[in-house]
Amino acid sequence: MPDESFLYEKLSGREFLQFVAEMRGLSRAETADGIAREVERFDLADYLDDLIESYSHGMKQRLVFASALVHDPPVLVVDEPTVGLDPRSVRLVKDLMRARAAAGKIVFMSTHTLSIAEEVADRIGIIDRGNLNFLGTLDKLRDEMSLQQRSLEHLFLELTAEDDCHGNPARGAPS
Repeated sequence: MPDESFLYEKLSGREFLQFVAEMRGLSRAETADGIAREVERFDLADYLDDLIESYSHGMKQRLVFASALVHDPPVLVVDEPTVGLDPRSVRLVKDLMRARAAAGKIVFMSTHTLSIAEEVADRIGIIDRGNLNFLGTLDKLRDEMSLQQRSLEHLFLELTAEDDCHGNPARGAPS
């Protein structure tokens, strides 16, 4: 799921979800079940037969999430999943990612919103200038950096800083 989504704006939400389900090879029954499940989850019922071009940015994001989940994939890849969402939808997305992980499914999330990554991620990868500087749990990152009570934001900034105030390479900076 990209942060900027392409939608067929001249379709209704229902037509778009049916199109996605058909592209995924779902049967009619699976399509009906998947659409019903995701429409309820993302509170789209009142707008389902409206053209997508009339949707707000947040509604479009919710529709994109619904389309990504209509076939209940084992792996969900999301890029900046909370951009443009209202606080209630942000909570829904965070709860959804946690629930999928608890059900043994994989959620791979790319985000610059580190507080959300800190809340929902089991494992964190930090990429800086094309280099994977860290991969593991937040506790492991805190242990490796000897910074136990720091937020992911603080740890990220420390790990990816180019130089410290004395001009010395920062921890994790390429040498």
